[in-house]
Amino acid sequence: MLEQIKSPKDLEGLSERELKELAEEIRSFLIETVSKTGGHLGPNLGVVEITLAMHRVFNSPTDAMVFDTGHQSYVHKLLTGRQDFSGLRQSGGIAGYPQRSESEHDIVENSHASTSLSWADGISRAFKATGQADRHVVAVIGDGALTGGMAWEALNNITDDNDRNLVVIVNDNGRSYAPTIGGLARGLSKIRTEPWYREGYRISRRVFSVFGPLGRVLFNATHAFIDSLLGFGVPKGIFPNLDIKHLGPVDGHDLVSLERVLQQAKNLGQPVIVHVITQKGRGYSPALEDEADQFHAVGKINPESGLPIKASSEPSWTSVFGDELVAAADADDKIVGITGAMLIPVGMDAMAEKYPGRVFDVGIAEQHAVTAAAGMAFGGLHPVVAVYSTFLNRAFDQVLMDVALHKAGVTFVLDRAGVTGPDGASHHGMWDMSILQVVPGIQIAAPRDEASLRESLREAVAIENAPTVIRFPKGSVAKPLPALKRLAHGADLLAESEARDVLIVGIGPFAHLAVRVAGLLAQQGIGATVVDPRWILPVSEDLVELSAQHRLVVTLEDGVRVGGFGSRLRQSLREAQIDTGLHGVGIPAEFLEHAERDEILVRLGLTDKQIAMEVVEQVVGTRVPKAKPQLSEELAQDQDQHQ
Repeated sequence: MLEQIKSPKDLEGLSERELKELAEEIRSFLIETVSKTGGHLGPNLGVVEITLAMHRVFNSPTDAMVFDTGHQSYVHKLLTGRQDFSGLRQSGGIAGYPQRSESEHDIVENSHASTSLSWADGISRAFKATGQADRHVVAVIGDGALTGGMAWEALNNITDDNDRNLVVIVNDNGRSYAPTIGGLARGLSKIRTEPWYREGYRISRRVFSVFGPLGRVLFNATHAFIDSLLGFGVPKGIFPNLDIKHLGPVDGHDLVSLERVLQQAKNLGQPVIVHVITQKGRGYSPALEDEADQFHAVGKINPESGLPIKASSEPSWTSVFGDELVAAADADDKIVGITGAMLIPVGMDAMAEKYPGRVFDVGIAEQHAVTAAAGMAFGGLHPVVAVYSTFLNRAFDQVLMDVALHKAGVTFVLDRAGVTGPDGASHHGMWDMSILQVVPGIQIAAPRDEASLRESLREAVAIENAPTVIRFPKGSVAKPLPALKRLAHGADLLAESEARDVLIVGIGPFAHLAVRVAGLLAQQGIGATVVDPRWILPVSEDLVELSAQHRLVVTLEDGVRVGGFGSRLRQSLREAQIDTGLHGVGIPAEFLEHAERDEILVRLGLTDKQIAMEVVEQVVGTRVPKAKPQLSEELAQDQDQHQ
């Protein structure tokens, strides 16, 4: 039946029985396909009926549908003509998030949470202002995303104008990535579990079902009447002072009830919140049995067992950090952990298990996390804030004005830094070094292997008068790369040559790339020195001194070139009046499409052969920046000038 659905209009003639069959077929399809590619399985299993009901009641793309976050859009993609999931999240295949280039039905290319209501507010205001009064806006937001302050800023503005066709569907499954935390979660959970609501709903439905189709009609009418008596819904305590209608709670897996309540919301002609209760991982027992995250995001798995097909034997960067954090907490009881609804993904679960009173999950609220960390530092603690690199972008103001301005001893650990791969443009952690460069007093470390990660964390938590940052990529930790020696100002010397032609500075895991480039240059008779600065800010004096001794400087960084480490080192060389040319190698300032990390690096020319080829051209003088002449050449030029 799924193959026959080419557009949402193909849903119109389906019976209740056929819709149920389609829902189960969709779940089977998702389990089969996502298990082969990896992706966000649990969230999409939970929104099958919601998405079907939305496309039955509303008319996409005339009616705008916005998903918060976009990882719950797989079913939406299936219903809008995109059923080839063989290349999901892979180069040339469909994206794991909505993407305008894929379909006119995709509007917001989002993976950062709590944004949908602001989008919906803006779109609905535009529809009203341009005379498109017949168009509706539907925003689907999870209870986890509602913990973000931006969502409540939007709600405050949505309720300021009640003359718009705007429907907010709260997908309440009690979870963000892990179980949703905070007062909002407790409030929703209370409604979800109230005995009077559960029993009344269950008993009335059972009684009316005895009468067959007529009973269904009577049940729906009775339930609607109760809703009206309650002021359009139960959750009045959740949105206490907002002038907005509420409908629900409604069973998010009952298509008939969903269609009824969404049609009611559509007919209101004003902003309305529909509270829908769903089950993350619905229909797939391995997901339901996974208490940690109910298969929020999976790699390639066995569809029968849910077990990973290929598990790396190497420890991950995340696990090494988590292990060292526990060791640091053992040694210093002032160390506390903060995370934003991602306890397990960022490796803070081990500390939470051992020291539950010293780890704080603030929900999807990065801005609050950072400012709260500044407060904790003032109170005598040393907070370690662990987030994905891309999500710290949202809290830049707080890093700048709350932490740095107050010289707070806060350590930020940025997981998934650099090119991350299949999750696409919004998930690449490529912006952090460029963004954070401007923060006064900040100190940034980029470890190259397990040993340097452990060392960096120990050094970071010992700094009490400035913010510190540790960044590392996704995946297995890089192989050990021991230093030849530690230089005077803390940088690590990784390789050297008698001929000081090129100084290569490798940032983080790119130190391995730097060593390989040096090897290729040696084959061309070009001598290279390779250095890992360990701490990229402040710029090490070791790098300044070595730059003066070499003909060319090359920086390799897994971050955007504009405003990155190369730019900062170039500035330091100018201030020291060193005229050595610098070639900055990194990621261009563009949004990168989804693909495997290695594929993206090849496309960007971030390979040892490509970089070595460019450096050779610079050394021989056919490419800018050109290397300085060798000392013998300089003397000959001076003699020519004096003759």
